[in-house]
Amino acid sequence: MKALEIKPDIYWVGAIDWSIRDFHGYVIPDGTTYNSYLILDEEITLLDTVKADFEDTELSNISSLIEPSKIKNVIVNHIENDHMGALRRIMNLVPEAIIYITEKGKHGMSRFFDISRWNIKTVKTGQELKTGKYTLGFIETPMLHWPDSMVTYVKEAKLLISQDAFGQHLASTARFDDEFIKCASESELEDFVIDYYANILMPFGKIIKAKIAEIQKSGISVDMIAPAHGIIWRTNPGKVMEMYLNMADGKSNLRVAIIYDTMWRGTEFMIQPVMQGIKDEGVDCKIIKLRATPMSAAIKELWKSRGCLIGSPTLNNEVYPSVGEFIIHLRGLRPADRIMGAFGCYGWGGGAVKWLYNEFKGMKLESFGSGLEINYRPLQEDDKKCYEFGRDFARKVKEFHKKYE
Repeated sequence: MKALEIKPDIYWVGAIDWSIRDFHGYVIPDGTTYNSYLILDEEITLLDTVKADFEDTELSNISSLIEPSKIKNVIVNHIENDHMGALRRIMNLVPEAIIYITEKGKHGMSRFFDISRWNIKTVKTGQELKTGKYTLGFIETPMLHWPDSMVTYVKEAKLLISQDAFGQHLASTARFDDEFIKCASESELEDFVIDYYANILMPFGKIIKAKIAEIQKSGISVDMIAPAHGIIWRTNPGKVMEMYLNMADGKSNLRVAIIYDTMWRGTEFMIQPVMQGIKDEGVDCKIIKLRATPMSAAIKELWKSRGCLIGSPTLNNEVYPSVGEFIIHLRGLRPADRIMGAFGCYGWGGGAVKWLYNEFKGMKLESFGSGLEINYRPLQEDDKKCYEFGRDFARKVKEFHKKYE
């Protein structure tokens, strides 16, 4: 994709990664973008770079507009490799340029590059850079989602360059929300936002609420949000802000996600009557088998559902390995406002269900009962137990969900 003007004299000069499918363990079946922005003003300013593999693409886009050596300022909003990877190449071309970065960003950057010859200016919230007709204001956003993170607001353009916030892992020829919706759908775009939030920003809900409140309180007007990944929000930036506030408040669907794995299918055989009990109580249900589904997709489905049942057979008196891996991943994301339960089959002795309930307790999640375990595999008389377990869980989910309506 060639350079594209998003506001007067402000250009997207990033790169689209059509082939990537794994983003530090997070499966992204639709690829991603590395968004970089160039302001053509009295002082030409580059905001973020791209992954090192795509530095030639970024330089080609910049060169289609100006000679790269004319860049005077480089703003580093976030030091993760997919946004700072091309920095060394850029600075070799513009060694006199000033880098604007947070103090923690400077420290982190020094672990990746020899910065002794670079002209670096650390900034804090409220400080500004005047490039000519444009004024760039900096807002620190530590732990969204790294300690170094910040966003940049271009006052005269009412443009928020939001770094990883409000992004999506999505490779598309569409650069703007309205373009994507025209060729796909609004619900599909929303699903990309939820997927990104659930797998990357879930632990930071309180910080997100505080930072959005800070932006709103400051009185700045935003009519476009340009994130570091995915499409740019030019039609309705308030929509994605509202989505983030809702997600940070723990809002989700009245639905149950059943996330499971199975060894000799005993646990799998329990699912049909459990699911039927949930459905007969008027609650929607989504079933995800872990070894057949990317973990990031399972995380998203849990996030979208108010209740979640984890199914696991017992192996060596412990949880099944794929289920344990999922729980460890979930633990790091620190979910909240969900009600959990567990079920599964065992042979010689149980263990998996107890293990899961201990994990729910450790994550401070609401849990339902003590779970359901069946020896070896369910027989016809066990189907009723499974059905009632599902129905009772659905009733509890409906009761729990009322708190968030």
